[in-house]
Amino acid sequence: MSKWLLVDGFNLIYRCYFALPDLTRTDGFPTGALHGWVKSLWKLADQEKIEGTLVFFDLGGSQDRLALHPEYKAQREEMPEALQKQIEPVKALTRAMGLVGIEQHGVESDDLLAAHAVAFASAGHEVIILSSDKDFAQIVGPRIKMMLPPTSANPKLGWRLLDAAGVMEKFGVPPAHIAEYLALVGDTADNIPGITGVGPKTASKWLAEWGSLDGVIAHAAELKPERFREPVAAEAEKLCRNLKLTTLNLSLATLPAEKTAPQVAELLRLLEAYEMRGTLAEARQRYYQAELF
Repeated sequence: MSKWLLVDGFNLIYRCYFALPDLTRTDGFPTGALHGWVKSLWKLADQEKIEGTLVFFDLGGSQDRLALHPEYKAQREEMPEALQKQIEPVKALTRAMGLVGIEQHGVESDDLLAAHAVAFASAGHEVIILSSDKDFAQIVGPRIKMMLPPTSANPKLGWRLLDAAGVMEKFGVPPAHIAEYLALVGDTADNIPGITGVGPKTASKWLAEWGSLDGVIAHAAELKPERFREPVAAEAEKLCRNLKLTTLNLSLATLPAEKTAPQVAELLRLLEAYEMRGTLAEARQRYYQAELF
């Protein structure tokens, strides 16, 4: 079986945009995210010996989650204009690199990615999820790992693989309890409110003691610290809703694990059109075909 890289598209695009300087074409068109995008995917493919890559993009709106919680992700700021201009070029470059782009209206890309990751792992493939989104920690297992990007506080750490033991060390709970953990503490990135005052240590302690979110709710009168007993009992319905919001949908239809060939001529044309000269030179070495030159 083969090793697959599954990319959280907007997670990586934003990182590339903010990590690199404001590079532009001679006419002023922004290209910084484009440089970072291509270089990052090449680097990780080489480093991890990746045999196939799928890239997942959001088209907006998770209908199921918005029906449960209309404020879901409502706090997020608009995408910077310079980055917005680079989205379609990123998708074009992705296709030309021979990497499959997957997107679906009304379905969150996190769910699409997670469903593919679990399906590929079940078929015997090894999967690396490229994302810093903690939701994906719930599906980490023997054949699924997360690749975390360098932190802004310590970029020298580089890209880091997170396995099940790493999930336990990072969050204090195993992958199977991540969705319940997030339901309790909340997730500011997705605008999901937890129980006020409940932090990671308290949530992980409760889940270890009572086995599940249902167990925590059922034993609300016994929880410690005692100040949380009444809030947990009173907000049991919200906690159950939160769990639906934080649990990834693994039942979506998936594509087979089939690699696609790069469109070398188109890739070189795009790199030249965006005046990405250094990346163009590297592409010629990487995808060299004598008949093209």
